[in-house]
Amino acid sequence: MKYKDKVSVITLGCSKNTVDSERLMNQIKLNNCELVDDPDMAGIVIINTCGFIEAAKQESIDTILNAVSLKKQGKIKKVIVAGCLSERYMKDLELEILDVDRYFGTEDYEGIIKELGGELKYNLLGERLLTSPAHSAYLKISEGCDHPCSFCAIPIMRGKHKSKPLEDLLSEARFLASKGTRELVIIAQDTTDYGVDISGKRTISTLLNLLSEINGIEWIRLMYAYPSKFPDNLIDTIASNPKICKYVDIPLQHISDAVLKSMRRGVTSKKTKELLFKLRERIPGLTIRTTFITGYPNESEKDFEDLCDFIKEIRFDRLGVFTYSIEENTSSFILGDPIPEKVKLERKNKIMEIQKDISAEINNEFLGKTLHVLIDRIEGDYYIARSYRDAPEVDCEVLIPVKNDNIKTGEFYAVEVYDSNEYDLFAELAR
Repeated sequence: MKYKDKVSVITLGCSKNTVDSERLMNQIKLNNCELVDDPDMAGIVIINTCGFIEAAKQESIDTILNAVSLKKQGKIKKVIVAGCLSERYMKDLELEILDVDRYFGTEDYEGIIKELGGELKYNLLGERLLTSPAHSAYLKISEGCDHPCSFCAIPIMRGKHKSKPLEDLLSEARFLASKGTRELVIIAQDTTDYGVDISGKRTISTLLNLLSEINGIEWIRLMYAYPSKFPDNLIDTIASNPKICKYVDIPLQHISDAVLKSMRRGVTSKKTKELLFKLRERIPGLTIRTTFITGYPNESEKDFEDLCDFIKEIRFDRLGVFTYSIEENTSSFILGDPIPEKVKLERKNKIMEIQKDISAEINNEFLGKTLHVLIDRIEGDYYIARSYRDAPEVDCEVLIPVKNDNIKTGEFYAVEVYDSNEYDLFAELAR
């Protein structure tokens, strides 16, 4: 390497950014440079930024400014900024934060490695330096997005949808399995769109079935499934393949037809409900996770009440809420931001209170039942585990008292649930 200093990579934003950072870190390591977690111990700091919504952008800017401050104090030598914020606002950032040494866009591994004086190992781009426990890893199957959602800046930052070649994904999954990965969490901007740019068909089912044949992989979990063109054969695949978790993450964003139309989601309230009923009918025991946006510019009080009624009717297993963030260069920007932040937050909190009760009632139904769980870590007096119903980082957890010795992280166990609360289950090893 040109610089012999230690390198620290700071990752902000979503799981897709995590995968990008893991690929970059592996390339840095292949170029014989030492990586450290603590930026204060590094000579070079690389910040992989997020630019999705206002809060994420502010976090990215604050992180950049903090690194620049360390550089001015002589504590680090070089600050490199990459990722979504840099892709979206590179010219502005170059003018406003002058002490950053170089700005790069998304997935510019070659540019960053060259900046460090190294050479990109193209044949090893599928390999990653995992930053989370190896037993659970993300597999990003495509980049970019072709959907025209009015509120979303992802296509601006990540470009058009581009599926990764099937053999490349299988090779990466085999690599992950060789490192001890037992659970693959499938991610993309829209996982259901996989393959459409290659063959004209959505081939996500084919991919999932082939991934399930890899030795060592026991769980495959599907995230970010867009609702408007959900492939019918994918329902059969989830229902029939024992390695695919009976779990689907479907970001719905809203249920009011007026709001969905303005959001340009390509789906109606009726079609949304039909899909959810069909999924539950054909996949017994299915866990559905979703997210919604409150405070979209044309969301009326009635629209919001319709959303609340919908949540009560469907009783989602897992649910998250974002408040609307106005983003320049998106089609909803012209609508302004007329709903006060206070109202957005009140609506968000009301939904979460509704979901809190639903989650508590659903969790209570598991008392006395046996679940197959994956142990993630030890925290305080408990082993922290997840069932097929729980994605890492965003969902509920299963807590097992540490008194149950002989338990190892990264392994599967059968446990019996003895207590529950709004978001977690408490269990012991099944007798």
